[in-house]
Amino acid sequence: MDELSIRKLSDTDLDRVLDVECGSFTVPWSKDILKQELTENKYAHYFGVFVGEWLVGYAGMWLVIDDAQITTISVIPDFRGQKLGEKLFLYVMTEAVRMGAKRLSLEVRMSNTAAQRMYRKFGLVPGGVRKCYYTDNQEDAMVMWVNLS
Repeated sequence: MDELSIRKLSDTDLDRVLDVECGSFTVPWSKDILKQELTENKYAHYFGVFVGEWLVGYAGMWLVIDDAQITTISVIPDFRGQKLGEKLFLYVMTEAVRMGAKRLSLEVRMSNTAAQRMYRKFGLVPGGVRKCYYTDNQEDAMVMWVNLS
């Protein structure tokens, strides 16, 4: 595998982020939403995992005061199963702590047991359910969270 790197994303990464988004989700965020998140939302922080120059995954979080909320995390299908999601998630958690977050939370599909297992490795625990959270199939979301300090 080429050299692996993780860095903060910017508006120059927008088209590559859109490619990852469309390759990962049944209802991807639009280019306009992604652009707003990358350039206008003062609470948003997005990070990409690169193999060489190729963006193969990305994650986003909102940081409001001392609460970090993971908004999205994905790795394109061809690169799944290589622990890139774990490396990216650890990087984002570390950045959240560095920026002063005391808690971190996220929503995950009830059916996505692989992601739930990964989050548990980082200390996240179930904290509730959001009924009919996902718009593509009305699936419930499990809310998971962890204290960072």
